[in-house]
Amino acid sequence: MVKREITIDGKTYQVEVNECPIGSPFSIKVNNKIFEVMLEQEPNYAKGFPIKVNGKAYNVELKSTDKNAPISTKVNKVPFKVELRPVTVKPTITPATLSPVSMQALKPTQLRGEGVIAAPMAGRIISIRVKKGDSVKVGSVVCVLEAMKMENEIASPKNGVVEEIKVQEGKVVNEGDILLLIK
Repeated sequence: MVKREITIDGKTYQVEVNECPIGSPFSIKVNNKIFEVMLEQEPNYAKGFPIKVNGKAYNVELKSTDKNAPISTKVNKVPFKVELRPVTVKPTITPATLSPVSMQALKPTQLRGEGVIAAPMAGRIISIRVKKGDSVKVGSVVCVLEAMKMENEIASPKNGVVEEIKVQEGKVVNEGDILLLIK
């Protein structure tokens, strides 16, 4: 699941999306309200793309896609400024949330440790921003996980030192797979 805080023309929304299959309806949650969405074709951000929300058709155009700056967009030719911010996910690790491969890689005492950073969703690691031995603070970004064409910054849940990095850039991970250990 991807969680984002999105600000549109100064108003902030909490958005959750599980997956965005092309050609099939999917649900998104905006401020705890569920919407049914359908992308009929792969989005072409430069030319615009059609999208249906609760059965109503819209055309979306993105003039920029820099996630670090406001994004200029138009919906049915009405302009909006959009800002995206990841919601920091503090993973809760228990044996039930780990894949069998992750379980084998951990010692039993590490399963519930707050220094265990696990993938909050399935995706591909596109950037690792720390190395073994680096000091990190609560909330500092340790890696970036791409899921459903969105970049999700994974933050450290505690102050500490990077003890071990369990993934490499480009690796596909499942929800619950261990990414890093912080001591």
